[in-house]
Amino acid sequence: MDIDLSLLHSKTKDNIDISGIYDIPKEYYKDYEEIISIEKIEINGIINQDAEENDHANCTINGKMILKDSISLEPVEYPISIEYDDILEESCKKSENTLDIFSFLWENIVLEVPLQFTKVTDLSKFHGNGWKLVSEEEQKNSNNPFSDLLKEFK
Repeated sequence: MDIDLSLLHSKTKDNIDISGIYDIPKEYYKDYEEIISIEKIEINGIINQDAEENDHANCTINGKMILKDSISLEPVEYPISIEYDDILEESCKKSENTLDIFSFLWENIVLEVPLQFTKVTDLSKFHGNGWKLVSEEEQKNSNNPFSDLLKEFK
């Protein structure tokens, strides 16, 4: 969805209000296996021009993503809260006097996607035949059969 910036560029308006609630199309995050969905994203802000006539956005972006839990693979909510106050470059099509709002939102949301995210606190449920999932603390406190060999190298 493009937002018309021609009134801003022609100096007819001092700023353009970009506030609203947007649904990010699935095509933006379909290649991200950990993202199940992105709920309605609320943006509150404006676009204006700075002294050098660069398009400048000042806004807040809020919403939530549904991610796959890194351990259990079950859906978990992950909140999005972004403060943006910078020059628009990538998502702004200067020759067409438009801003692709979905590209702008996605450029900022993708930075918020964690590499790993879990809400699992009880790791004892995750075990199988000859293996179990342990926390980092358990790993540090466990008896490593190779610790004697490691001491010899130090």
